[in-house]
Amino acid sequence: MTLKPGLGRYWPINASGLAVAAVAALAVSLTACAPAATTAQATRSATAVSQSAQASGIAAIVRKGMKTYHLRAVIVRVTKGDKVVTTQAFGPSMTGVPATPAMHFRNGAIAFAYVATLLMEYVDEHKVSLNDTINRWVPALPEANKVTLKMLANQTSGYPDFETDPAWTAAFNADPFRIFTYKERLGYAFRRPVQFKPGANWSYAHTNFMILGHILSLIGKKPLATLLQQKVLGPMGLTSTTSSTTAKMPEPVLHSFSSERERALQIPPKVTFYEEATYWNTDWGTPPGANQTTNIYDLTKTAVAVGTGKLLSRSSYHAMTDPNLLGFGHRQANCVPSCFKQIPAYNFGLGVVRAGSWILQNPLVSGYSATEAYLPSQKIAIAVAVTFEPAAFNSQGVEPDASDPLFRAIGAYMAPNDAPPTKK
Repeated sequence: MTLKPGLGRYWPINASGLAVAAVAALAVSLTACAPAATTAQATRSATAVSQSAQASGIAAIVRKGMKTYHLRAVIVRVTKGDKVVTTQAFGPSMTGVPATPAMHFRNGAIAFAYVATLLMEYVDEHKVSLNDTINRWVPALPEANKVTLKMLANQTSGYPDFETDPAWTAAFNADPFRIFTYKERLGYAFRRPVQFKPGANWSYAHTNFMILGHILSLIGKKPLATLLQQKVLGPMGLTSTTSSTTAKMPEPVLHSFSSERERALQIPPKVTFYEEATYWNTDWGTPPGANQTTNIYDLTKTAVAVGTGKLLSRSSYHAMTDPNLLGFGHRQANCVPSCFKQIPAYNFGLGVVRAGSWILQNPLVSGYSATEAYLPSQKIAIAVAVTFEPAAFNSQGVEPDASDPLFRAIGAYMAPNDAPPTKK
């Protein structure tokens, strides 16, 4: 596997070109000449037509994005308040099998938002404080008396990411179906020294959430999968989000394909290499018990539940979702490209990402890219999941996190006065 964005890492992409495709005069008025007796009916008709027009505008954005990013399939759902703006699927899951909104896909780092929600529930229950150091639960880890729960959740611990370790990369490429244990992942992570003093910089590391999930299971005295189901997924109303330690996925399945192992398998550059990645085991990238699949309906529910702080006190909601790290962080030789300054287009909360006023998560894993996002001021929720054509992958086997620019273009269309910022 070539070093690339993992389950949640994202480098902001300018999506302004996609938004242009949807800028059109879509307002429709049917009430101007309506008799007074039919005003209510006309108003309902105008709303329906307007929603249909918005669905068409979103479809135009998606179709342009499919060409730009060489996407095989896209599933999208947008809601505003209690109204569904659109639920659509484009392209094939497999040859001859159209993608549908009912299909399941990997949700990767969206589980980080669930893990962070569980943490903040424990804060609200006065079981822990964000400033508790982790030596209380895992005293053998480096700097355990200085690293706090908050540092794990906001990626400022300084712990190396096991995904960037060459030995881990080689092991994954040799067998993408392999299950990596918690102990094995710790071993890969700490073959290298801590990257910086706890709290001194920001660097994306799956290691942080793996450790945090383990600690939460110790606090709750149950497996993490059980705690998440009882305290997060169930209360959020998620009925199609399931976890597994294996590569099992519930039907129907949105199939994914990847070229990322091309160099590792020594495929000649002129040979097109494109393999099914649907059943690669993604358990490695999330805490044990948080390897999940979902569908577009639950992804939208997640955007709303996380974006409104449905399960949290207001103080915990703000601690989790406010742009507290904006302007923090810097590039550093021993953690590039995972460490960088937090900017308006991308700044990390606790398990979630901020893009302007939008609260989101945007994983990229095993040929899937997905984004769930919410704009609290307008109650807009956007969920996008995509798969890729061979042309999406560059010579290093890296594909773009294409659901993210699609979300940003749709967000700009739905909320032009509060659009998700893009990196210029």
